[in-house]
Amino acid sequence: MFNQAAQELTTIRDILRFAVSRFNEAGLFFGHGTDNAHDEAAYLILHTLNLPLDMLAPYLDAKLLEAEKEEVLAVIERRAVEHIPAAYLTHQAWQGEFDFYVDERVIIPRSFIYELLGDGLRPWIEYDELVHNALDLCTGSGCLAIQMAHHYPDAHIDAVDVSLDALEVAGINVEDYGLEERIQLIHTDLFEGLESSYDLIVSNPPYVDAESVELLPEEYLHEPELALGSGADGLDATRQILLNAAKFLNPKGVLLVEIGHNRDVLEAAYPELPFTWLETSGGDGFVFLLTREQLLGEE
Repeated sequence: MFNQAAQELTTIRDILRFAVSRFNEAGLFFGHGTDNAHDEAAYLILHTLNLPLDMLAPYLDAKLLEAEKEEVLAVIERRAVEHIPAAYLTHQAWQGEFDFYVDERVIIPRSFIYELLGDGLRPWIEYDELVHNALDLCTGSGCLAIQMAHHYPDAHIDAVDVSLDALEVAGINVEDYGLEERIQLIHTDLFEGLESSYDLIVSNPPYVDAESVELLPEEYLHEPELALGSGADGLDATRQILLNAAKFLNPKGVLLVEIGHNRDVLEAAYPELPFTWLETSGGDGFVFLLTREQLLGEE
């Protein structure tokens, strides 16, 4: 069918329709940027043709050169047949207003934590300038570390990951944003070997439980397994964070952690901790906040 499309289709409108049909036929899962076949197809076409991503209509009836058509159809075919997430095909992912380089060495950015930085933490961090040292655990592509640098202009940020592959990708993004002097990439497992103390620690660790990992859509299986699963109940990494975070937080320091759909399990495991659940675009059950004093049982 793709060979026939190359022979008979001529315009972007033709190829957009064809792509939407193929995506629907393939039963693709959309959870890495767009949420439907049309928007996904439009994004892939516009990106591949180096056109503005927010300007589809003026180009719908433009005819494509054979080389352009070949390139666009190749991308559409890979998305439809191999179920590769669009971000891995374009090497671009957005988180809020920031875009990042990504490939299959890192999980595709989609953390709710970025929504909470700055004003979202105002009751606990009165002024952004009070954050002098910050830590991003499980940094992956470096996206949260970079967004922390934006919100906290006086902060030095340590960005930690156990994956050297992930840190290579993070290095690309840190360089792209010109933050080499403010973000230090560290290869270690969570807090192991760290010697600094921090005013703010954020983490979007692996948190998918074993049963859910088995049921993930094919698109997610292209992401590093290390960045998804975290033990039988999805909380192995979070337990280590809760066990050690207080030792690395300054007085009045703040810990911010994303845990997916594990709120009930976490609260049952730690009934003594006064979790504050913060409102995000996904609801109020995905990101919790604790202060150093709360972790130590001092308030």
